[in-house]
Order: sequence, then C-alpha cells, then structure tokens
Amino acid sequence: MESSILLVLAGFIIGTFGTLIGAGGGFILVPLLLLFYPELPPQTVTAISMAVVAVNAISGTIAYAKSGRIDYKAGILFALFTIPGSILGVYSVKYIPIKSFNLIFGILMILLSAYLFYKNSQKTNPKVLSDDNNLTHRILTDKQGVQYEYSYKQSLGIVVSILVGYLSPLLGIGGGIIHVPAMVNWLQFPVYIATATSHFILSVMATVSVVVHFLDGQYNNPEIVKMILLLCLGVVPGAQLGAYLSHKIKGKTIIKILACCLILVGIRIILKVI
Repeated sequence: MESSILLVLAGFIIGTFGTLIGAGGGFILVPLLLLFYPELPPQTVTAISMAVVAVNAISGTIAYAKSGRIDYKAGILFALFTIPGSILGVYSVKYIPIKSFNLIFGILMILLSAYLFYKNSQKTNPKVLSDDNNLTHRILTDKQGVQYEYSYKQSLGIVVSILVGYLSPLLGIGGGIIHVPAMVNWLQFPVYIATATSHFILSVMATVSVVVHFLDGQYNNPEIVKMILLLCLGVVPGAQLGAYLSHKIKGKTIIKILACCLILVGIRIILKVI
C-alpha cells in the first residue's frame, strides 16, 4: 500500500515538473528507477519511463493546446523526424551494460546543465528577424493575446529531432530535456512556445516508442504494468498543474529549474556508478 502511494506521488511530481519545462519527466523517473529498482535491466527502465512520458506528454499537450502556445507546423514536422530514431533507440538500449548506461546518462545530464546555466546567464539582446529565405518565419498569438514572432532554420530542427528521437528511448528521458534547450538556444523559439511544442512532439515520439516496446514484449510482466498505471495515476493531474504553472513563471526561471534538475540527477547517477 505504501509503495503504491509513493508511486502515485512520484508520478504527480514527474507530471508537474516534466510538463512545466516541456521535458516529459523521464529525466526524473529514470534516476528514481535506477536508484530504487537496481535489479531492473536498462530496457525495462526505459520501457517504463517511455510509457509514463507518453501519458504525461498527451495530458500536458491537451493543457497546452488550450493555451494556444503549440506551434503545430513545426511540431508535426519535427515529430515525424523523431520516429525513425525512436524505433532504433528502443532496440539499441538492450545492448548497453547497466553501468555504461548510468554513466552516459549522468554525464549527459551534467553537460546539458552546465550549458543551460551558461546560456541563461548571458545577456540577450532582442532578436532581429532575418529576411533569410532559408529561415521559416512564424507569428503565433496565444489565448491570452500575447504575440510571439520568431524565425528558425527548419533543416537544423530536423537534424536535432532525429538525434532526440534516438537518444530519448535509448536513455528513457523523453527527449524534451534536450529538445527544449535546442529549440530555445539553437532554433530561437520563445521559451513558452518551445516547452508547449516540445510536449506535443513528445506525445507523438513517446507513443511510437511505447508501441515498439510493447511489440518487443517489455510490458508482459504484470508487476511492470501495475507500476506504470500507478505512476500514470499521478502523472495526469500533475501534467495539468505543470501546464498551469507554466503561465505563471518567467521563461528564464523555467530554464534555471531545468538546469538545476539536470545537474542533481547527473551527479546522483554518477555517484551510484562510482
């Protein structure tokens, strides 16, 4: 009974923070599984995480859709290019030893955190939209009447999406924790649009990964299915809260929260390996 309540509570926290920063929550769930269920092989850990990320992403996307901050044109294109990588990532993870998996995951989290702190501390000048024909220009107005105008290089977004599609199921982290910083810093998306659009992309990519995991037999164990259901019971309301809080918190604060979560997770996982 106590473990069931803890799983629901963990799901709520994952849903709230994952949706708040557009990251799906896998970066929280994977280290928790590695720490408290060390007997689980990497492919099972990632299978559990991707199932929870999929539910979180779908729930969060519904909430973000109501806010009008999802760039569907970019989201659909990028989501399509995550699919080949996500399928390959699911089948690759079973060949990675558990210690190597933990070490790769920890190092990636710390490097990404350091990069976000560096970028977030720099003074940013207002972005001037370019007339470059190679850029896609977008004007998006959310339900509160706030207008966002930005330009991004579509080809770069496609390359990033392919890489995210592969790394997400490989590490079980959902991909938003990589996609959001990439969209903000490299593609010049506004933070609020990046987090909402990333969640939409995640809903597609994670669902594909879950289907592949299912066909691979990763959900045949009733105890694993029970764990997923309990986590999802907390994830759904948590995702709604996270989407609501995203309207109340400044963009730079969201990035700081993301960076802090990353470095704590990375250090804890590496210490476990050592």
